[in-house]
Amino acid sequence: MNKIICACLMVLIIIKQSVQNVVINGPGLKPDKIVMPARYFIVNFTSFNDYTTDMGKEFAVDIHGQSYTSNHCRVWANKLDRKDGTFIIRYKVYETCRELTINIYYKSKHIAGSPLQFSGPIYADHCNCPERNIDKWLNNYGCKDSYKQIEKDLKQFVDVDMNVQIKRIIDKHHRPESTSFCHYVVKNNQIHRDCYGKHVGFNMFSDNILLYLTRKVEMPDMELVINLGDWPLARRDSDPLPIFSWCGSDDTLDIVMPTYDITESTLENMGRVSLDMLSVQGNVQRAWAAREARAVWRGRDSRAERLKLIDIAREHPHLFNASLTNYFFFRDKEAQYGPKQPHISFFKFFDYKYQINIDGTVAAYRMPYLLGGGGMVLKQDSPYYEHFYHSLEPWVHYVPVARDLSDLVQRIEWAKDHDEDASKIAKNARQFANDNLLPQHIICYHAVLFKEWSKRLVSKVSVREGMTAVPQPSSEPPCSCNPPDHQEKRDEL
Repeated sequence: MNKIICACLMVLIIIKQSVQNVVINGPGLKPDKIVMPARYFIVNFTSFNDYTTDMGKEFAVDIHGQSYTSNHCRVWANKLDRKDGTFIIRYKVYETCRELTINIYYKSKHIAGSPLQFSGPIYADHCNCPERNIDKWLNNYGCKDSYKQIEKDLKQFVDVDMNVQIKRIIDKHHRPESTSFCHYVVKNNQIHRDCYGKHVGFNMFSDNILLYLTRKVEMPDMELVINLGDWPLARRDSDPLPIFSWCGSDDTLDIVMPTYDITESTLENMGRVSLDMLSVQGNVQRAWAAREARAVWRGRDSRAERLKLIDIAREHPHLFNASLTNYFFFRDKEAQYGPKQPHISFFKFFDYKYQINIDGTVAAYRMPYLLGGGGMVLKQDSPYYEHFYHSLEPWVHYVPVARDLSDLVQRIEWAKDHDEDASKIAKNARQFANDNLLPQHIICYHAVLFKEWSKRLVSKVSVREGMTAVPQPSSEPPCSCNPPDHQEKRDEL
């Protein structure tokens, strides 16, 4: 009997020690300093020996607070299980809160320093309450001082006179049927723009990131040109033109921003988008060992190599699950490569160990989500790149594939024969995504890029005649940037 009691006590001690070693981190643990559309943090249980699905059932989070008009503050929270012993907790604040409490429980017991309490104010994303000092804001937000890609993109621009550059850009690239771009002016934290081209609907994406930032911090006065198309514009073989684009290439000099896709998924997290960097990780259903050892791909016919992929997949069905979902560029070949197949949920890609990334018209903007999903990415060699590509290492974060896909089968066979190595690459990829591509990182990259760009302008920043104002959206419910009790504390200081 004594042995049984001792054994039980030992188990309890081990469980208690493991729970004490649970680690929590992330921007959602600073809700009074970091305002995001959806705040989030990570709870890491990897001090436990093995992950089981029961762990998620025993783990709970409760977030609540008060508003400045009632004893209840509207907060929506959800838990995303990454199936590796870590969980993402994200929550959305719908109004200005105070006395916010984050309770983290395992087996009904507080863990990881819970409860965490914040007096406030805790602002909702729609609150237009900018911090006056951008350096203070960047520090509070946890942003890097700079990025190698930003330094590389901006080093060609010194003492920029935008009066001259705007005229040059318009003269060279104002071709309404083929190119579209917007000239933005940020003056006194207000946004104005002129857009050029026939198809300017994508200005909603550039509007949104500028509106987001100016709600959070007083941005320096600046003007810039944002390309609304996929293809970069500033050719390397001509005088450099300061054009911001969502995609770069080896033969252009565009200043590269995070793509509109990952930016919108950041700004609409827990909103109107269903695919974002957090949801991808929280909707993976299979651990590596349970995944099917084949390579998966779905997409439209936007490049010849995508057709070649279908030929290869048909020759090696034991290695591939690949299909075209739409025909536009090669409609005359639909009979040969069709019939087109229905879309599958992006989350189902990660029922497979290997994911293929092939360029579309430019870089395939799905790459961040593939890296975050915990699979081994097979990346086609490409002249196109997103803002983070140059930080990736082949055979560390992905497996490289020739531009013509001539070694694709060989790469998959290697992965099947070297499962441990393939699994390590997949883990490295996910870690890279967690360190560089989550919402906090995307917002920081934009803020640092725009701050550094503003330093290079020597011409006076002014709103041009005829420019369109881009106002902040209406605040519902209304926000107070200086709630009564918070104002009293500030006055006392």
